[in-house]
Formats: sequence, structure tokens, C-alpha cells
Amino acid sequence: MAGVGVKLNRIFEKRSIAADMLGFIYSVVITVAPMILIIANILLIGWALDFNQESYLTRELFSCTILYTFIFSLLVVSPFNAVLSKYMQDAIYAERYEDILPCYYIGLLMTMVLGCLLGIPFCLWEHIVGGVEVYYVFTGFCAYISMILVFYSMVYLSICKDYEKISIFFFIGMAVAFVLALFLRYRRGWDIAYSMLFALSIGFLTIGILEFAAVKRYFSRNSSRFLPVLKYFVKWWPLVVTNFCYILGLYIHNFVFWTADARLVIVDSFVCNQPYDMATCLAMFTNISATVIFITHVEMHFHEKYKLYSEAVIGGKKSDIESAKRRMFRQLGNELMNLMRVQFIISVVIYLLCIVILPQFGFAGSVMQIYPCLAAGYFILFLMYAAILFLYYYNDMAGAVMTTVSFCGVTLLCSIFSMRLPEIWYGLGVVLGSFAGWTVAYMRLRWVERHLDTHVFCQGMLLKQERAPKPSGLVYRLQTGETKKRSI
Repeated sequence: MAGVGVKLNRIFEKRSIAADMLGFIYSVVITVAPMILIIANILLIGWALDFNQESYLTRELFSCTILYTFIFSLLVVSPFNAVLSKYMQDAIYAERYEDILPCYYIGLLMTMVLGCLLGIPFCLWEHIVGGVEVYYVFTGFCAYISMILVFYSMVYLSICKDYEKISIFFFIGMAVAFVLALFLRYRRGWDIAYSMLFALSIGFLTIGILEFAAVKRYFSRNSSRFLPVLKYFVKWWPLVVTNFCYILGLYIHNFVFWTADARLVIVDSFVCNQPYDMATCLAMFTNISATVIFITHVEMHFHEKYKLYSEAVIGGKKSDIESAKRRMFRQLGNELMNLMRVQFIISVVIYLLCIVILPQFGFAGSVMQIYPCLAAGYFILFLMYAAILFLYYYNDMAGAVMTTVSFCGVTLLCSIFSMRLPEIWYGLGVVLGSFAGWTVAYMRLRWVERHLDTHVFCQGMLLKQERAPKPSGLVYRLQTGETKKRSI
């Protein structure tokens, strides 16, 4: 996060309207631009190819293929990226740049193996049981593998602080997909749905290849030391649990409602719940600005106070350390409250606009009944995510694990319960799960504030821990008479 804050400070220090707009645009580019580009491109391709003229089954098969590609590729990558990111950060800090490529290769291998173990059985089921053509199944699988490569490689470019290049790669990939879809449909005469799927697969693969090339260009040396990377998964297993539980918690309520009576089964393979999934998408977009606000404001100002505290710890007096600590936590509390207030206003405005405008575009009935509760849930969820990042700042892995496990577990249980309630309460699982996670994260931050000195200085990590034979308890050996005579 520090790299983002430094760049934004350079932009905002000019203190002008143009600088403020530039800072906001930069924050959008490095946070939500890739997602917006993909969604906008899919809609644009669908409009250009007149996707609505396809049969209902064909449209739903394509939509579910894209939906599953994104959800499960993100779930596959989530257990690995946090630990690999930690390893790479430590390697860069120690200036062991030759260890980055081994980290990249071993992580990519594990990610692809897990992705294939999950994806291949489903593809076989889709073809054998669902009767979907082999070429369509294979293209969908390629899109899934390509997105795994994209999500995985993004972490390495983020560590290099090359946020703009990520968005540029997404723009190039989506431009390739758009042009290719038009070519395949109007010049080669392919089906609309398959033209879109094939073009998007090539677009995702283009993004992945560009990211891979960028990583290779940044880190050209290879030490071939793979074992230390694997040891990090044992040492930093809380990062695996935290990241996986958080990503799983984002979708587990959808999985629960995929078992409801209102679910839609496509070719005996894909399962979805259209009203609930659409309401979830709207709720996420209602609160997505929280990410931009966090990047532009919270990180920038808090990191400054965090840096001052670190400098006081290194070379300051006890009074200096205490003063810097109070200012840091005061800033943390202020930024969380500011984030809450600003995002609440934005969410309410967007919610009212959605209530008024969206029914005119066909979003009515169950979607608008489910949407309000989910919007409230995602509002709390993004606040919880900001609190988790602050826990990372203080290396409170126990707090991060408790937060995400609470969030995921409560969301699951309460979503199962909310299925039996009226539609307006379907999102209650997300609300209660996010609130549980936020409560745990906030209580841990207060605990860290009260025990920061102990947490920082008494973790037992100042000396390197290793396995070896126990040394002798002998401290001093008195010389024998023979030795004394010789020395004299």
C-alpha cells in the first residue's frame, strides 16, 4: 500500500483542482479500471453482435460460463497470492531480486495444477452430462485458465508498483477481444455466442501473456531456489486462510442461493440464481467507490503517520514513540470514520438512483426486492476489508484470520437461514457476516492499540529460529594445571 500512497502524495501535494481530479482518476485506474473494462467490453460486444437475438438457452450458457470463469479462477488464485506476495516483498527488501522468478514459477505451477484439478472434471461433466460441444467446453476452459494467469500475475506487477501497466494490459486485451469478435462473426460467420466466448478467451490470454512478459522483463535473473518459497506456506499459513476465507466469503452466499428453489440449471451443469446474482452485482457496484476512497485518502494519510511511528521506534525517545503512536491511531480512527461517512452518502445516492432508474431498464421484481439488503451488506463488507488491511499493517495475522473466518462462517450460516425469509431479507447473511467480521477486526485494532509495544517488540522473532542440537549448558571452563603451566 505504501507505494500507492507515495505516488498519490506527489499528485495531491500540488493542491489544485486539476491535481485532485488527476489523483482521483489515478486511483480509479489502479483499483477498479480492469473490472470496468471487462464488463463494459462484454456489454459492448453483445450490443455490436446483437447478442439478444440468440436463444435463451444460448445466452444463459454463455453468461454462466463467464460467471464461473471469474468466480472460480479468483478462488483458485486466492490461497497462493497472499503468501507469494509476502515472499516477494521480503526478497525485494533484502535485494534478492534473483529469487523473484523462482517464486513466480513455483506459484504458477501450484495455481495451474489446482485450477486443472477443479476445472477438468467440471468440463468433462459439462460435455458428457450436459451435452455441450467439445469445442465450446474447451474454449471456456481456456478462458478459465487464462484468467487464472491474469489474476496470478497481477500481484507481481502490483508489487513492482506498475499499477498503470495493469490497466493498459487490460485495455489492450479487451480491444483485441472486441475486434476479434467482430471479425469472427461478420467475416467468418461464426455463431454469436461462440464468437464472443472465443474472442474473450483470446483477450484474457493476451492480458496474461503481456503480464508474464512484464514480470520477465522486471526480473531477468533466476536463482532457481524453490524450496524457500514452499517454506513460506508453512510459516505464513495465516495469509492462506485469510485470503481464501475473504474471497470465499464474497461468493458463499451466492453458492447458498444456488441451491434455492428459484435456481436456474443450465445443461445439467451450470447453476445460478439470476435475481440474486444480479442484485449482488448491483450491490457491489453501489459500494465499489469505497475502494477508490480508501486508496486516495486512507492509505495516503495513514501511511505518513505509520512512517513517523516507525522512525520514532528506530531512533526516538520513549516519549516520541508514545506521541507518534497516539497520532497514528488517532489518524486510523479518523480515516475509518471518514471512509464510513463518505461511502454512506455515496451508497445512499446510488441506491436511490437505482431504485428510480433501473426499473425502467427491466430491473424490477425480485432483483429490486433483494438489492437493498445486499447493498447494506456490501457497505459493511468494504469497511471490513479496510480494517483487514490495517491489521496487515501491524502484522496481526491472528486478527486477520479471526476476521475472515468469522465473516465467511457467519455469512454461510445466516444465508442458509435467510433463504426461508421473504425476498427482501435474502441479503441478511451478507449483512450479519460482514458486521461480524467488521466487529472482530475493529476489536483487534483496539487490542493492537493497547498492546502495540508488546506486539511489536515481544513477538520472539528478533533471533532466527532453527532446529539444531541443544548446546552445552557450560558457560566457562577453568583451565587445567597443565594448560596453565604452558601458558606461563
